[in-house]
Order: sequence, then structure tokens, then C-alpha cells
Amino acid sequence: MTRRRAVPPHRRAAVAMPPTGLSVSSPAVAPTPIYLRRPLVVAAAALAALLLLLLLLAAAAHPYALWRADSPPTALLRRTAPAARFYSFDLVREYPHDPDAFTQGLLYGGNDTLFESTGLYHRSSVRKVDLKTGKVLVQRQMEGHLFGEGLTLLSDKLFQVTWLKNEGFIYDRHNFSKFKSFTHKMRDGWGLATDGKVLFGSDGTSMLYHLDPKSLQVMKMLNVKYQDNEVPYLNELEYINGEVWANVWQTDCIARVSPEDGIVVSWIFLHELRQQLWNSGNTFIDVLNGIAWDEEHGRLFVTGKLWPKLYEIKLRPVDGPQDGSVERLCPKASFYR
Repeated sequence: MTRRRAVPPHRRAAVAMPPTGLSVSSPAVAPTPIYLRRPLVVAAAALAALLLLLLLLAAAAHPYALWRADSPPTALLRRTAPAARFYSFDLVREYPHDPDAFTQGLLYGGNDTLFESTGLYHRSSVRKVDLKTGKVLVQRQMEGHLFGEGLTLLSDKLFQVTWLKNEGFIYDRHNFSKFKSFTHKMRDGWGLATDGKVLFGSDGTSMLYHLDPKSLQVMKMLNVKYQDNEVPYLNELEYINGEVWANVWQTDCIARVSPEDGIVVSWIFLHELRQQLWNSGNTFIDVLNGIAWDEEHGRLFVTGKLWPKLYEIKLRPVDGPQDGSVERLCPKASFYR
């Protein structure tokens, strides 16, 4: 079954050109003799040509050196979002994955293990899984009234949030003993990730939260946007090389988000993975959800809710949609289609 959640809804640089001629009309000023005028004109032209050459050389060596750091044009450039990049993937390897795991959070735990948070009432859990076999090595079952959501690891502690409860838990990474519970001020708990200093959270809307890992208080909120449009349904999160990667619920896409300003800098299209599973008879799978990053070896893993496989993939740049429509390459991934 698919869980359905209620979610609320160039500038052109002007360059001043020097005057092309000089008009002397005042009777109080004597005109410059013609025999003096030509050398002055030649000298001025030579000086102007020299200055232009120097400027061109400087621009070639340092393309942005012509703008002062505190000038208005620079400020405008900084506020202009760069063009997003687009990626497909090459399949590196397939691994088995528990087809009953309603994956809500996923992260690499080292030594070919994964930490995973699963959802659904009376079936939610936190578990440690062997990457190669898919076998559950350690598991903590959650209370029946709790719906497990995003999961991340910081300083040997696993942080987990829950759906519709504004409640979360911290566990010891080794034996899953509960260290403490906490409440948070996010609208809801969907995804969690960390850069080692800050926790990043999502609530199913377009908001990306910065949380203090000690107090769990909200330090910053960003409205995630692509081409000035909000990107809602941010779900499971992973921090990778300075970006927050987010599954977008009910799509086969991952948005790569700048945690500094909330701008989507890249899109990853993974619809072929889900289509392969569907064509193989796995018609009961749910949406793409779950991103794990092995930083030491540069390995990227993805899976989905109720997916029987977990995939190691390598990203491959592709041309972006010609009409600018990301939605065209992010088809809805509904169980009921």
C-alpha cells in the first residue's frame, strides 16, 4: 500500500560609452589649432586602445576580476541560481533487500553494513543490515502506534523521527538501546541527514530544516526551490559532498539541494530502476525511497519501499529536458497505476 499524506499546498549590464565627438561652441574658448588637434587625437586613441587591451588581458586571466566584490552586479549574480545539472545512472551491482521493509531512512554503516528505518504501524523498526546478503543483523522493533521515518548517524548515535508525532528517538548504534527520546518543531518528521555538525530534516513539504543536534531546536528553515518554484514532498535525505540529496515522494527522482540557500542544483532520474522491477513482476513495490552513501569508497546505494533489491549505481550526466519540465522525467510512482 502507498502511504498518502496530507501536504499543504537577465539582466543586461549597461556599459557607458565615451562620446564619439567633441563640440566646441563657446566663444570664450579659442579652438585648438588644427596642427595640434591631430597628435592629441592620435595619442588619445592609442591610450584608449592600450587600456582596452589591458582590460581584455585581465578578463582572460580572471573572468570575474572585472567585478568588484561589493558592487551591485556581483550581488545580483550571487542571487541568480545556476543552471541545474541532470543525471541518469549506470548500474554497478544489485543486492538483495527485504521486500517487506517499508524503507523510510537508509544510511551506510561501514564494513558493508547499512542502517535502515522502516515504517508502517505495528511494523516499524530500526535495523542493521548486511549489504551483501540483505540479512538483518540487529533490529529494534518500535511500538505499534509509532510510524518510523528518517534516520541518520552522528557520533555513534542514531537519530530517528516518526510520522505525525513530532517525536524522535536516539539509539546507540551498536546495540540499538534507546539513549533518549526528543520532540522537535518541524511540521512533521519525514527525512533526516547530517553533515557531522548539523541535522537536516524534511517534513513532506518544500521546507529543509537545520536542527541543532544537541537541543534539537530549529536553527534555520529553507524553502527548497527549482527555477523559483517550490519543490514539495521532500522525503528521505542524505548528505553527500556538501549537498543534501532528497527523495521526492511519489516520484522516481532525487533532488540535490544546496543546504546554504535551498536551491536545487541537480536532478537524478531513476525511473528505469522501478520500471525494471515492475517489468519483472514486482507489481507490489512502492515508491523509490532510500539513499545511502559510502564516503570512503565513493559508493552510492538506492532502494525503495517494499523493493526486493537494493542498487549500487554510478551517476551519468545527461542533457536536461528541452522544455524545462522536470516533471516530465519524474513520473508519478504510484502503486495504483
